[in-house]
Amino acid sequence: MKHLKVLQAIPFLSPLSEDDLSDGLTNGKLRVVSYTKDNILHFEGRLCANLEIILSGHIVVDHIDESGNFMTISDLYSGDILGGNILFSQNPYYLMTLIAKSNVTILEIEKYALLDLLFKRKDFLVKYLEFVSDRSFILGDKIRYSVNRTIREKLLMYLELESKKQKTNHIILPMTKKQLAERIGVQRTSLSRELAKMAKDGLVEVGANSITLIK
Repeated sequence: MKHLKVLQAIPFLSPLSEDDLSDGLTNGKLRVVSYTKDNILHFEGRLCANLEIILSGHIVVDHIDESGNFMTISDLYSGDILGGNILFSQNPYYLMTLIAKSNVTILEIEKYALLDLLFKRKDFLVKYLEFVSDRSFILGDKIRYSVNRTIREKLLMYLELESKKQKTNHIILPMTKKQLAERIGVQRTSLSRELAKMAKDGLVEVGANSITLIK
């Protein structure tokens, strides 16, 4: 059956049998849907009616502040889930905007079909609870370190994390400076001004596609 092998390759779905997946696809309780790049999957405030699992592509979770600035809270890829932490909430509405940054393919599982699977497969229930708990912790941690900080503090935090990840003080930026500005929730011009100040203060050296932290 079309899509079955793709679904079986997603670790989150590993507790489900081939029959579970094929039956769901046949009766429409599981649906594979596609979005093109730059499409908005969910606006802030939209009702969450399904659990969604990314089969391929890249999605960003964006927050828009009162001034209209975008702040990228999280990047999601194949195997990540959408709506898992709010689907069974008393207020199941998306708190942020989800945007496709590439062409995206998603598996939708209807709320009550998901409940049936969770009751039927205890190992799937455990996997679901682990996944939702881990993602909620990561998201909360990121928000905690981003809110009420200066542009410099946000930049230094990002650069220090990238320095550890790349194991060097010479950081190759994995995104454009415009995307970096969106990630930390500031205007592109504000980012450029702060980087210039940081270079003048001897904290960084700024290249076209790189930033070097001066220790």
